[in-house]
Amino acid sequence: MQERHKNKQQYFNEQGLTTKKFVIPYLNEHIDLKPETEVLEIGCAEAGNLMPFMDLGCKCTGIDISCGRIELAKEFYKNHKNRNNLTLICKDIYDVNPTDKKYDLIVMRDVIEHIPNQEKFMGFAKKFLKDNGKFFLAFPPWQNPFGGHQQVTHSKVLSKLPYIHLLPKSIYSFILKSFNEPEAKIKGLLNIRSTGISIERFEKILKKEKYTVNKRTFYFLNPNYQTKFGLKPRRQIKPVASIPWLRNFFTTAMYYVISK
Repeated sequence: MQERHKNKQQYFNEQGLTTKKFVIPYLNEHIDLKPETEVLEIGCAEAGNLMPFMDLGCKCTGIDISCGRIELAKEFYKNHKNRNNLTLICKDIYDVNPTDKKYDLIVMRDVIEHIPNQEKFMGFAKKFLKDNGKFFLAFPPWQNPFGGHQQVTHSKVLSKLPYIHLLPKSIYSFILKSFNEPEAKIKGLLNIRSTGISIERFEKILKKEKYTVNKRTFYFLNPNYQTKFGLKPRRQIKPVASIPWLRNFFTTAMYYVISK
């Protein structure tokens, strides 16, 4: 496990930096971010991704099922100059009434791959969008080298092994146990195995739920890698990006802007 996964302040800062440097510029041609803009982050954790939007004076809402992470978010924002613009909610998203409030922008970065039944979720999530609203999603395709999030394992060896999450479940589980990973960690990694999503399945869901894809980008090197490792983001080369199924193995991040 990398130190950044244990240090919540560091992780919070990294989230905000990546969003400021890459996500907001990616969004600029599709939405005019201003103080009146209503932003919702689903699966916000400590809400680091909302920091650049808060700095712009946007009205932000973060929702997460983990109350512990919401409490940390409150601590991190307690001295922010625009803290009164932030609403933090600890709830399952399905327990939030989408008729109560609509948003100009929904943000989800590295979250959709953790959600069970993404078909149901994407149908529900669009109810929070205003008619002209935009929905930004970023996620790692399941088949990419670390699509199983094995980088969070306690074992330094396992955390650096690519593609092991693609092994049959019984073998993958056996390897995790052999390296003395805690039961809770194994359960979490196997849960990710059950919810991991490919580019093709995600786009099939978008089509079924009648979303419009305004923009999409295949990244060979995830923009977040610059924040974490100092590696410059690189888009996937066109020949690979155009080959369904195969492209999942060599694309470390997908960026989408979609709308109703």
